[in-house]
Amino acid sequence: MSHAIPTAELLQRLAAGIGDEHVLTDEHSRQLYAQDVYATGKPALAVVRPGSTGELGEVVRLATEAGYAILPRGGGMSYTGGYLPVEDNTVIVDYARMSRVLEINREDMYVTVECGCTWKVLHEALKDSGLRTPYWGTLSGIYATVGGSLSQNAIFWGSGQFGSAADSVIGLEVVLADGSVVRTGAGAQVNGSPFFRHYGPDLTGLFTCDAGALGFKAVATLRLIPELPAREYVAVDFKSGDDALAAMSEIGRKGLAMECFGFDPFLQAQRMKRESLAADVKSLAGVMKASGSLLGALKDGAKVALAGRRYMDDVDFSVQVIIEERCAEAARLMAEEVRRIIARYNGKEIENSIPKIVRANPFGPVNNMVGPDGERWVPVHSILPHSKVLPAFKGVEAIAERHAEAIAKYGIGMGYLFATISTNAFALEPVFFWPEELNDLHRQSVTPEHLSRLKGFPANPEATEAVAQLRREIVDLFTEIGGVHLQIGKTYRYREGLDPNTFKLVNAIKGLVDPSHKVNPGSLGL
Repeated sequence: MSHAIPTAELLQRLAAGIGDEHVLTDEHSRQLYAQDVYATGKPALAVVRPGSTGELGEVVRLATEAGYAILPRGGGMSYTGGYLPVEDNTVIVDYARMSRVLEINREDMYVTVECGCTWKVLHEALKDSGLRTPYWGTLSGIYATVGGSLSQNAIFWGSGQFGSAADSVIGLEVVLADGSVVRTGAGAQVNGSPFFRHYGPDLTGLFTCDAGALGFKAVATLRLIPELPAREYVAVDFKSGDDALAAMSEIGRKGLAMECFGFDPFLQAQRMKRESLAADVKSLAGVMKASGSLLGALKDGAKVALAGRRYMDDVDFSVQVIIEERCAEAARLMAEEVRRIIARYNGKEIENSIPKIVRANPFGPVNNMVGPDGERWVPVHSILPHSKVLPAFKGVEAIAERHAEAIAKYGIGMGYLFATISTNAFALEPVFFWPEELNDLHRQSVTPEHLSRLKGFPANPEATEAVAQLRREIVDLFTEIGGVHLQIGKTYRYREGLDPNTFKLVNAIKGLVDPSHKVNPGSLGL
């Protein structure tokens, strides 16, 4: 592939623009930043770390004018190849230096951050302010960034009532392929501020969920809402997946839960193997601190400690519900309605240690990105309407049954994560564990103490290919059934499954904002 200038000259220009120490060309960095949780791309030409929107614009302009591919990378917690290079000599932009909270505007109710800001940093910046963003992060928020979550469209904290990450953003500053900066929403008005999302066509929405294919998010503004201090926690055991899914859909449709998520028996057992919930002093301290009063802290701490993990021994499909409201009476009434739904679908209420611990420690270590013995882990998912959740679940089970021999032969474990998204959507996420060596990203992200306790495994390409085949067939099923996806990246069948006229428009937009197709080539099938 020809370039306008030699590689050495490009690297010199990049270093001149942002500082030599912020242009990484060592072999380890070139390999590490080209890996995600599941796969490895071509080694990067260089990893660049701009420190401002201006520097970001300059490095993007330099790379694209010289004919080099360039792509954005946030916290690295995805698994669909979204930031993996597919071309030789690709420059990777690491947002580690663009991580500041720029403004918390309590009067106009918005917060503005650089897109390398992690959800944990934002959460801590808003702590004790009485304010929060509607959607406020992923479970991997210790590393996951706001910009990455907007590119991938993440879910979890707040999703039960407020939807995905893209539903909470009201304005962006985006660097296009030529280095120019585009502002969206009310912030694009020459005398305005980023207080409102809609001003003309929704350009903010254009640059969300794009897997980094349309531009480089530099700055994001999110809506603020009052903190909801009154909480109730409900945990349930269902003996059948059909009942668990039906109950979750009903809870979701009625908008009763801030978070409603569940596990099948296999995934529940995997999580219990990793560490003792009751013995985790940090988790227990978090629960007690979150109780809000000394008496409440003592009661909650005692209940969690006494319950330990024993109460989960006979649990099959567990569903965890977190309710947040402005006052205790409202939260209590919603919990009562949740319990009525549980009873209708044959659920049995159990100790609520898991939702309490998870809510009190929202951004813990990402040790769950590997199995309890150091197995590799990867999900595949679909976002579905409630009417299609059960058929999709049955379809995945049928695929697993067809591959039962390979699953047994290669020691592949398979489970499910379920979650509701606002009132109208449901996330179904099959999850795989298999014996395979870890990559550099795992070794960097998992805590050293946890890593040292893992058994670990040698390279196992046959097992990995068996998992890949299962994922391909499940993705095909989700396409056929009409499901859509978060973090589309380079894995899901976006182009193949999209209405042709719609894809024609998306492709035309790509041609306008990135005429040479050098911004993250391959993402979204572009």
